[in-house]
Amino acid sequence: KANPNRLATGTVVEAKLDKGRGVVATVIVNNGTLKVGDNLVIGNTYGKIRTMSDDVKHRITTATPSQPVEITGLMGIPSAGDRFVCLEDEKQARQIAEERTSRQREGDLQKQKRASLKTLFKEAEAEEKELVLIIRGDTHGTIEALKSSLEKINVEGFHVNVIRSSVGAITENDVQLAVASNAIILGFNVRPIAMVRDMAKHDGVEIRLYNVIYKAIEEIEAALKGMLAPEFEEVVTGQVEVRNIFKSSKVGTIAGCYVTDGSVQRNSGVRLLREGVVIYEGKLASLKRFKDDVREVRQGYECGLSIENYNDIKEGDVIEAFLDKEVER
Repeated sequence: KANPNRLATGTVVEAKLDKGRGVVATVIVNNGTLKVGDNLVIGNTYGKIRTMSDDVKHRITTATPSQPVEITGLMGIPSAGDRFVCLEDEKQARQIAEERTSRQREGDLQKQKRASLKTLFKEAEAEEKELVLIIRGDTHGTIEALKSSLEKINVEGFHVNVIRSSVGAITENDVQLAVASNAIILGFNVRPIAMVRDMAKHDGVEIRLYNVIYKAIEEIEAALKGMLAPEFEEVVTGQVEVRNIFKSSKVGTIAGCYVTDGSVQRNSGVRLLREGVVIYEGKLASLKRFKDDVREVRQGYECGLSIENYNDIKEGDVIEAFLDKEVER
C-alpha cells in the first residue's frame, strides 16, 4: 500500500550515460507520485526531472506507486539500489547531494588508509601484492561484470582490489583517489575530458580505456603476471669429466675436460661432483677450446675451464653445468 498524494520516493534500478539524452536512470516509485519537473536527490546526486518515459518508451508526465519509469535531468549518475526522495526546493536537493558526495570522498580515502595500515604486516609476511583499481563505465551492469571478472583473476601471490566502481565519466575525484591509493583507473566506454587527462598525466596516474570486457581482463591478467617476481627453474645442460689439471699463476687451476653429455656454456652455473657428492657450486671463470675463448662446448669435444674462486679440482671429478631459466606462469 502507498499514498499517491505526496512527494515521491523510490529506488534506482539502473543508470547510464546516453550520448543524446545525458544521464538516464530507470527508477521504480515506492510511494507518492513522481512528476515531470520534480526536484529529487538520488544517492550522491540530484536533479530536476526533464522527461519521463514508461516501459514501452512512451512519454508520460506522472508515475504512481509501483510504476517503473525512465527519467532524465540528473546532474550525475546514481548507483543501482540508491534511494531517491523528491523535495520542493532545488537548492536543498543540491546541498544534500553535495554533502553526501563530500562524505563519500572522505570515507573512500580513510577506508583506503585504514585498509593499508591494517594489512601492512599481513602483506609483509605473506609477500602478497595487489593491483588497486578504480573502474568507471557507462552502465552498472557492465561495471559489475567487469569488476566481478577482474576480482576472480587467479594469479599466485597477487590479487585485484577495486576500491571504487561507478557509472560516469572519469573525474578529478577519481584521479585524486588514485594518487592517494596508488591505483590505476579503468574506463569502460567512457572518456576523460582534457583537463582530467592532463591532471592524471601530471600526477603520474595511469588511465586505461576499453570497450571490450575480455580485452580489459586479458591486459590486467598479463599485467599481474608481469608484476610478479620472475620464477626460475634450474635446467641441467650437460656434464664434463676432468681429465687433466693445469696450474697457472694468473688464473689458478685450469681443468682439461671432455664433455660427456649435453653442453656447457660460458654463462653456466657449475657443480663440482666428486664420487657423486657435491663439493662446490659456483660459476665458470673461463671456457676455452685450445687457446680461444668460446661461448659453448658440446658433447664429444674437449675444453679447458676454470671455476670462480675455486682451485681444488682433481682428475676424475665431474662438473655439472646448469642454467636458471624463467618459468612462464
